Amino acid sequence: MPAVLDADRARLWGALTRAAFAARRSEIDALNVFPVPDGDTGTNLYLTMDAAITEVGRLHTAEGTLGTATLVEEARDLARALLLSARGNSGVILSQIIAGVAEVIVDGDYAELDGQALAAALRRGAQKARESVAHPQEGTILSVADAVADAADQRAAAGGGAVEVALTSVEAAEAALARTPEQLETLARAGVVDAGGAGCLLMVEALHRALTGDWAAEGPLHHASDDLIPRASWGSAALTQDPLDALHEGTGGPAFEVMFLLDGSDPARVAMMRTALDGLGDSLLVVGGPDLWNVHVHVDDVGAAIESGILAGRPHRIKVTHFATQIAHQQPQEFAVIACAAGPGMASILGEAGAHVVPSAPGARASAGQLLEAIRRTGASSVVVLPNDKDTLMAAEVACRAATDDGIDTAIVPARTAVQGLAALAVVDFDKGPRENAISMTSAAVATRHGAVSIASREVLTWAGSVSIGDILGIVSGDVALIGDDLTATAVEVLDRLLSGGGELVTLVTGADAAPGFVDAVEEAVSRKHPEVEVVRIDGGQQVYPLLVGVE
Repeated sequence: MPAVLDADRARLWGALTRAAFAARRSEIDALNVFPVPDGDTGTNLYLTMDAAITEVGRLHTAEGTLGTATLVEEARDLARALLLSARGNSGVILSQIIAGVAEVIVDGDYAELDGQALAAALRRGAQKARESVAHPQEGTILSVADAVADAADQRAAAGGGAVEVALTSVEAAEAALARTPEQLETLARAGVVDAGGAGCLLMVEALHRALTGDWAAEGPLHHASDDLIPRASWGSAALTQDPLDALHEGTGGPAFEVMFLLDGSDPARVAMMRTALDGLGDSLLVVGGPDLWNVHVHVDDVGAAIESGILAGRPHRIKVTHFATQIAHQQPQEFAVIACAAGPGMASILGEAGAHVVPSAPGARASAGQLLEAIRRTGASSVVVLPNDKDTLMAAEVACRAATDDGIDTAIVPARTAVQGLAALAVVDFDKGPRENAISMTSAAVATRHGAVSIASREVLTWAGSVSIGDILGIVSGDVALIGDDLTATAVEVLDRLLSGGGELVTLVTGADAAPGFVDAVEEAVSRKHPEVEVVRIDGGQQVYPLLVGVE
């Protein structure tokens, strides 16, 4: 294994850090009681890193350097992406740790970091993070980052290589995290370690694993903090005190979190803004420059905070969070539904019905990892999954098995199309348990006959005959049942076949490219030929299928 951090290992470090944040986000959220117990530190760390890595991937794909960019290019672009994507206190501080590491790499034009250079990078990251906070508090991620830098300096001075420096950093982060309740009364009272510090430990552990490849024996993520704080206790420790009590007793601070990006400014005006915001609230972070800054503050007067940004330049991507509302939404949920949606209209309808929606469309179907992440993100002890697509059923099965290993009770309703998913969701009773809901939802789904129309994009042989490009395909119960040359006539024929066994309700889900006249004509034909049937239209917005139909 290489004794240096090169571009390939840096890319792996980023990927492992993102994976660690994804795997442990709910547990870190549960630790979050400082500066306010809003239960989002793990989520903010994950979303910050995920968005930044995605943006770097997009940029390097456009430039033709994906997987081949130099260490300087990777560091520079990730630091910039993190500045843009940073969410919450933890995300902003994370961005500054990486920005400090990137500064050392870029300034030194390094192709690789040995032990001494890696220690210098970790030191600069800790310094930059501390400098970003207006009023640093010990017992936080800053304390853990400082401990990492101190240990790295000592190991490098003793001649240690990058691997040794990384291992020492993990040990130092573990010890520093364990000390955080001694440094911060809010943590001691709640019986938890610092959430941001836990994220820092995950990050340096990912660094060590990227350098050594040491992830096969115990899984791809995390071993040191499992010894310090077993996985089960990460999710339950914060429950020693109610978050609302912690908010009232621990901080008594401002009611709102305000974040925005600022450009069109200069250091002098940014300094004036910083002074103004410091007088308005707390948890102030102003990072970035010379052309773009990321601003974060907790205040009671949201308008005054935004006005200070307007006076300094052009604030944009403004986000305001009301802590009390956010905390109320963090209360444990017993039962939840995950539903896949192929279009924005369907996603909106499923969400309004109470489901947690995962985008999943032909060509971009939800993966098992995305579904597992959605299951975990609900925070519920029991979850039912609606794939709403036969090609997503296997991914749902894999995700549910993994969630079961995490102690989450899961079930899959075999909804093979959106209309079956809608029927299943219509009978959900969130006051009941997963078993009762799974039975009633499955009954509703399988009782819904379904069909669709689509336009062939390639030549293929089907049970209905040979298909040429541009043919209209009539799909009944998942199979091509007829081939036509007129969209409306084919859709009406599909409905005639579905209604041959009777029916009381027809649901028409229109696609993104469906012309209003087309759906009007289908509805008119159904009403004329089957006057006893009620017709409901839904703007699904899905691709590929101009119309999905269901009969109940």
